[in-house]
Amino acid sequence: MTVLKTCSEPAGLEKWALAHNVTIVPAIAVGMTFVVPFDGSELAETALARAVEYGRALEEPVAAISVVPERKGYAREKGWIGPDEAFDVDAVIATLREQVESIAPDATFEYDRIREFPPEQRLAGRIERLAQQYDPTVVFLGSDNVGRVVTPLASVGVHVAADDTYDVHIVRQTSPPRLAGLEPHPDFYPDSESESE
Repeated sequence: MTVLKTCSEPAGLEKWALAHNVTIVPAIAVGMTFVVPFDGSELAETALARAVEYGRALEEPVAAISVVPERKGYAREKGWIGPDEAFDVDAVIATLREQVESIAPDATFEYDRIREFPPEQRLAGRIERLAQQYDPTVVFLGSDNVGRVVTPLASVGVHVAADDTYDVHIVRQTSPPRLAGLEPHPDFYPDSESESE
């Protein structure tokens, strides 16, 4: 797995790289890629599995991207920490990385750690900038509300889906794909064998 870190402050990135004995490489992939905004939720995991399924079928690489604001409120909202739990940003990033690696070991994982908790539209903008670095053919979004007639305007997914430079595949169900010729992820769907019998 390739892990890439972005930082809004170049000096901060260099400092982090030195502290973690990491070599900095440009976070730009060659060619087209399937990109998954990843927050660790069940639907984000399913979107990642779906991207892997399509990636295998179409021989496209997969990248999972995360934006992690350093704010307890956001972390609690996302379920990254419990109500009384301290917020350890590095632990959250490590957990997200492990989730990505367990579903898509060949995927690139890139994250952007930000100090502020921006409005949803600015957060979506950061996700879009990360996605654009991969020149994505398709962005796979795990969301149960993107694209509905009544959509909350505050949804990050709405803003990411609005970009017309790539196609968007919205994953709303956690069940295996029902598309002929597309092999379900072998390790992701626990009950897929019993469903196919």
